[in-house]
Amino acid sequence: MKNNNVEEKFIQGRKNGLLILLLTILLYALALTGIITGGICFENGAASSHMITLFIISVIYAVLGWIPLCGLKILKPQEALVLTLFGKYIGTLKGDGFYFVNPFCSGVNPASRTKLNQSGDVKGTSGISNGQDITNKKLSLKIMTLNNSRQKINDCLGNPIEIGIAVTWRIVDTAKAVFNVDNYKEFLSLQCDSALRNIVRLYPYDAAPDVDTTGDGVADEGSLRGSSEVVAARIREEIQNRVNEAGIEIIEARITYLAYAPEIAAVMLQRQQASAIIDARKMIVDGAVGMVEMALERLSENHTVELDEERKAAMVSNLLVVLCGNHDAQPIVNSGSLY
Repeated sequence: MKNNNVEEKFIQGRKNGLLILLLTILLYALALTGIITGGICFENGAASSHMITLFIISVIYAVLGWIPLCGLKILKPQEALVLTLFGKYIGTLKGDGFYFVNPFCSGVNPASRTKLNQSGDVKGTSGISNGQDITNKKLSLKIMTLNNSRQKINDCLGNPIEIGIAVTWRIVDTAKAVFNVDNYKEFLSLQCDSALRNIVRLYPYDAAPDVDTTGDGVADEGSLRGSSEVVAARIREEIQNRVNEAGIEIIEARITYLAYAPEIAAVMLQRQQASAIIDARKMIVDGAVGMVEMALERLSENHTVELDEERKAAMVSNLLVVLCGNHDAQPIVNSGSLY
């Protein structure tokens, strides 16, 4: 199959914009002088053939001399300009400087009017973003952060959750970004949404038994809440595989928001509270049993008191009630015999 990808090529040695600007101004001054001189000669009736020729050339230059100014391009650090000539890609300008190129070249940036919720590209109220017009055809090579809106996704157990990510990215191939996709900003945003869904559905919100999140056939303890670094790394890798053809490098992906969906949040909170209470009770009971065993062993070793099985049972019951109860014990003094 034929490869239709456009290879990036750089335009070198064009940083002579200042020279062209000064030359154009000088020629305009000469043309203006020629027009004024020719006008005076015509008025006095002393115009020679050479003067007429000079006057005509000066007028023509005054009308068309501005065309070279269209080839002047100014680039700031970390900016690039993709140029085409009558529809054909001729190269990319990179690096700060004052350039002069073919005046009939035009810059191409299909995403110039697309404003995403990201740093360095936030939509302004008057059509101006960071002091630049939205029709600017220059591509920013700076590192930018895309904050996609929160999504409601079902985890591997079917529980609806809300999750948001921040993706740090930059353009590394201007030709691919401009010509391989229709709009590289929208393309990146959509691929982030798709990759996020594909990865999140592999994990439970909390660690759950009998769940394989790595694909090796063995259950593990992976979860969105407990393995956020691993999940973020897989999301970054998934997005990178999808945007390679757009000339974009994904530097980092981070989870910025994670919570159960509102419709089940209250129920899941009760579930977590119940689990915490059970774990706490188990710890209390284990500790209480250990303390009772220790008390019985110490009494038996020191022969402090001889207890038959019934008295041991009563003592164990009383100690467990005291140690496992939610409230302070209310002691009852027994002055009589147990029998």
